[in-house]
Amino acid sequence: MTQERGTMFIGPVVDVYRGMVVGENSRDEDMDVNVCKEKHLSNMRASGTDEALVLTPPREMGLEFALEYIGPDELVEVTPKSLRIRKRLLNPDDRRKARKSSK
Repeated sequence: MTQERGTMFIGPVVDVYRGMVVGENSRDEDMDVNVCKEKHLSNMRASGTDEALVLTPPREMGLEFALEYIGPDELVEVTPKSLRIRKRLLNPDDRRKARKSSK
């Protein structure tokens, strides 16, 4: 679950796309995750897994916060309905190639 790995910027049932920054990692490096992928259910259950899932509210992001937060490889996307942070290169493979070529 991505919530356990850091602070989320978006809540549930929000449309996302590849390259969109959906949260802050607890470590310094970027982490590519698929937030649309749901957990597979199986017939095997552990004793403590049937507890209710508690979602923490996402961190509210204003324009000033977004502009201060972005890194050199990120952009702030402002539309009339939303404010999002996204990567300059949306494809993670392209980002890896760009990092290797810049070294």
